[in-house]
Amino acid sequence: MTNNIYINDLSKHVGEEVTLKGWIYNKRSSGKVKFLILRDGTGYLQCIVFKGNVSPEVFELADSLAQEASFEVTGTVKEEPRAVGGYELDATDVKLISESVDYPITPKEHGIEFLIDHRHLWLRSKKQVAIMKIRHRIAKAIRDFFDERGFTLFDPPIITPNASEGTSTLFEMEYFDLGKAYLTQSGQLYAEAGALALGKVYTFGPTFRAEKSKTRRHLTEFWMVEPEMAFYDLDDDMDLAEEFIEYIVQSVLKDRKAELEILERDISKLENIKRPFPRVSYDEAVKILHDNGIEFEWGNDLGAADETMISSKFDKPVMVHRYPAEIKAFYMKRDPENEKVALAVDVLAPEGYGEIIGGSQREDDYDTLVERIKEHNLPLDFFKWYLDLRKYGSVPHSGFGLGLERTVTWICGIEHVRETIPFPRMIYRNTP
Repeated sequence: MTNNIYINDLSKHVGEEVTLKGWIYNKRSSGKVKFLILRDGTGYLQCIVFKGNVSPEVFELADSLAQEASFEVTGTVKEEPRAVGGYELDATDVKLISESVDYPITPKEHGIEFLIDHRHLWLRSKKQVAIMKIRHRIAKAIRDFFDERGFTLFDPPIITPNASEGTSTLFEMEYFDLGKAYLTQSGQLYAEAGALALGKVYTFGPTFRAEKSKTRRHLTEFWMVEPEMAFYDLDDDMDLAEEFIEYIVQSVLKDRKAELEILERDISKLENIKRPFPRVSYDEAVKILHDNGIEFEWGNDLGAADETMISSKFDKPVMVHRYPAEIKAFYMKRDPENEKVALAVDVLAPEGYGEIIGGSQREDDYDTLVERIKEHNLPLDFFKWYLDLRKYGSVPHSGFGLGLERTVTWICGIEHVRETIPFPRMIYRNTP
């Protein structure tokens, strides 16, 4: 295998002659010196091409390199604290790999639709690279957190015969001779089967919602992680969610501070994300809204503006629990002390970023679950396998789902969820 050297390896090669490959991110000229900014996916490096150190052909080539042309550069690595990344390269040779002609994304300002149309190229920009690296670190933190705590990764199907939370936002398809099938809204129901087999499981993969929403918080295809735990009640569920969020944020702060700085993120707000988190009941949340002059009727779901108002009162994620049962999914267990509310929790991110986690204790009684399915006008036959979980050794169990893209949006401090996934799918866009 080729022994390639990357920019993030340069601390090991100070004083050595090395060859790097990448793309021209930017350049400038000062008479007899050309400054080339190389990017290779691991970082950025200033390469100094001095006229006296290279052949006339190489100097001319360095001058002619266009934005995003790919090239190879050889030279000696120097420490330079003032340079991007802390290192420079005194170049002795430059070779063109492939030209770039009329690269469409120039240093000038572009509209968002233009950038989304050119998403395949926009991903190369400094801020988008930073977002993707933070996304990767969050995904790794998710896996590390559950793997370190004895959970088993459990992969649910993406094609399902029924809805998990109702039929209004399903992507429907014809499935051979079996009739209708759907893209999954959630892996949760299958994760419950996993929890009763393995104790503690988590699913992590793409989910789909045909929700006709154009808000900055919505995608039609997004990733969710959904842990499910046998013998957990709602309080256990909230404890785990709290620990999970703290772990993710602190992992990003530890390993991706440079990327957060590129995004000009206020790191102090993330450093504050440590347990315990405030917990308020739905009743208390309604009182917060009323105390702040917002008309809100008990029994309604919290809208984006409501969530923003509630979360603005706290500098950490706030856990709102015990919602009205009527607005929650059929599988959520009712509070035995108040049948009007479900043992459910939503975690609202601070700074107005809205819900990042939704979870609950699940209904574990067979007869009660049958009644809930009927009340929601769902086809009982499709849930026979799910009801079996309540017939053969049912136990209290709980879980939650965290939306990856919304979490990335919040941690990065960016405005729109569309920048947090490589190729966003929205109701008005399925390209590129």
